[in-house]
Amino acid sequence: MVTLKHLSVNDNDEDSVPLLPEASSSESPTTQHHRAESRELFLSRRNNFILSIVLLLSCYSALLVPAYLPTPEPTWTNDSSAETLALLNQSAALLSRSCRSGWSVERVKTLPTPAGLLKIPVFLENGTQVWALPPPLGLQGCEEMVAQALKALPYTGVPAGAETCRRCVVVGSGGNLRGKNLGPHIDQYNIIIRLVHYQTHMGESEQCSRTTIRLIYPEGAPTLSHEYENTEMVALVAFKSLDIAWLISVVTKEPLSWWSKLWFWKHVIDTIPLQPENIRILNPEIMYRTGRVLQTYAEQQKKMVPTLGITAIVLALQVCDEVSLAGFGYDLQHPGALLHYYGSLRMDAMRAQVVHDVSAETILLRELVKARAVRDLTGAL
Repeated sequence: MVTLKHLSVNDNDEDSVPLLPEASSSESPTTQHHRAESRELFLSRRNNFILSIVLLLSCYSALLVPAYLPTPEPTWTNDSSAETLALLNQSAALLSRSCRSGWSVERVKTLPTPAGLLKIPVFLENGTQVWALPPPLGLQGCEEMVAQALKALPYTGVPAGAETCRRCVVVGSGGNLRGKNLGPHIDQYNIIIRLVHYQTHMGESEQCSRTTIRLIYPEGAPTLSHEYENTEMVALVAFKSLDIAWLISVVTKEPLSWWSKLWFWKHVIDTIPLQPENIRILNPEIMYRTGRVLQTYAEQQKKMVPTLGITAIVLALQVCDEVSLAGFGYDLQHPGALLHYYGSLRMDAMRAQVVHDVSAETILLRELVKARAVRDLTGAL
């Protein structure tokens, strides 16, 4: 031992135990372990963060990128040329005959249930009975707006015509209309009733140049002025009281408030390029009585809201002697079939909706066709 003043230090030999840790290990094993765990945790968090960013970007790409990619035009599957030619020949034969006065109504009278679809006033007039139900089956709660709208409309009757016998066609929007080349045939009818949409995707041989009555509602009213060319009149189908307010705005040119516009489920146009004398309001009794008849064909009893298509057919039965249909029939057995002759919606979209009962409507239409009360020009019923 080396002794210094107030200090003594032992000489360390090979067998003595060091008083201090070795220089190569300045930290305790416990500290080293915690540091290793912290490093692994940091690396794990970084990896998780990077993975989360990658997954998030992948999800956004899957949702957003397809919206900016070009959408291929739908491919149309037409009937065979022989079937199409047969339909054209049948249509030509029908047009070559003289119009039969009262034909469709007399045939409907032979059917016990559809007979309830006759003798209904077509358009609203002053004094028209208003059913005590909310729109679209009545006008409860919007009587004052209806009175205001009728005051702004000079005429409320059906189209005037010199024909002693009216031959009419109701043009639907079914995909089965595509490729039938019925445009020139449809133009030969006295009254042509259409729904909201316009034939912007049809070929020249299928285009029809005239429209006598077009059923519309605010969200479905055509937005382009040329879509109203050669249109004699439009008739509003009021699905809600705000639809009447929209019509008043269109006729009087007084804009709706921004608050009112918020309650439409899509953008609505502010004006229609037609004069007030060319605008009507469909009598909701047509919707109400059609719904009552459809209930007899439905599997479940419920308040039935008819489609615009069946509504237009019932309208035609009130003003026409002979009624033909084009573009009707839901092919629910083939969910991949085109729903409309325009766009890319498929037939399975009708199964997802709960407002209309298209199965009940199909049964009713087939009964009318079988009784020859109406003629199906496209052969889908």
